[in-house]
Amino acid sequence: MAGSANRTVLGDIGGTNARFALVTDGEIGLVETLAVAGYPDFEEALAAFLAHHRDETPVSGAMFAVAGAVAANRSMLTNSGWIIDAARLKDRFGLQSARVVNDFEAVAWSLPHLLPRDLFAIGGGGQVADAPAVVFGPGTGLGLACLVPRAGDFFVVTTEAGHATLPGADAREDAVIAHLRERFGHVSVERVLSGPGLANLYRALAAVDGLSVPPRDPGEITVAALRGTCPTSREAVDMFCAMLGTVAGNVALTFGARGGVYIGGGIAPRLSTYLAGSQFRARFEAKGRFRAYVAAISSCVIMHPDPAFIGLQRMAEQEFKR
Repeated sequence: MAGSANRTVLGDIGGTNARFALVTDGEIGLVETLAVAGYPDFEEALAAFLAHHRDETPVSGAMFAVAGAVAANRSMLTNSGWIIDAARLKDRFGLQSARVVNDFEAVAWSLPHLLPRDLFAIGGGGQVADAPAVVFGPGTGLGLACLVPRAGDFFVVTTEAGHATLPGADAREDAVIAHLRERFGHVSVERVLSGPGLANLYRALAAVDGLSVPPRDPGEITVAALRGTCPTSREAVDMFCAMLGTVAGNVALTFGARGGVYIGGGIAPRLSTYLAGSQFRARFEAKGRFRAYVAAISSCVIMHPDPAFIGLQRMAEQEFKR
């Protein structure tokens, strides 16, 4: 636990990577990354991490942020077969306390503690201190949570907004979505606004245009777009940024997020400069009669490498001091 001789293990568990760190006397240690595909289940991954620290002070508490819905302190990851069950973890690892939360809930808890150097601003005015703030972002999937101030404290509204229906803003996007609908049935936001989603966009654009393009993973699509070596890759990244702006503006309106819209996840920091020069902000503000309202709302990319751990530490301090 923070502030005691015991220690807390924190974890940020996504569909691709599981990252762990220990908190000792209020200080977060080195964040270590394990590949989800390298372990049959979460407990084996956690055991492997703890085995590296078995000769140190015992761990008595755990706080895990997971990329999936959480119910009864338990979650099945949306983009992997792992089940993370706090009750089972307490029994197996002899923990006094364990809690499982949504990953973007943890990132939302980090927002009041991020410094200006942790953020890359993309338009809008200043943050309104007593207004809701939203964090969302594409990675293996797409997560979203809202931080709501109340009487000197905060609470967080978690969502499964990545599975909402993706909107199209013009005929070109409508054609791409129609193609994806033939493939997936329901076209959710994260079918496009995620790492796998960027590959879906690339393939859909090629199909709509009747082009034969080489297979590319999301990283290769991004590199080809930035180098200007593949028009389809470039359009896929441009459409990704534009759609991200549309969804971000919708989120700002939905939550009245005058405290700011923050973009997290693993993709946006790598595209921050490109995103600033894209249609992201124009589409963010393209809300008809509410253009002025949305134009005043700031949008930032979170550049800090581990915001979830900042939020997890704050949550653990509250949870385990009870």
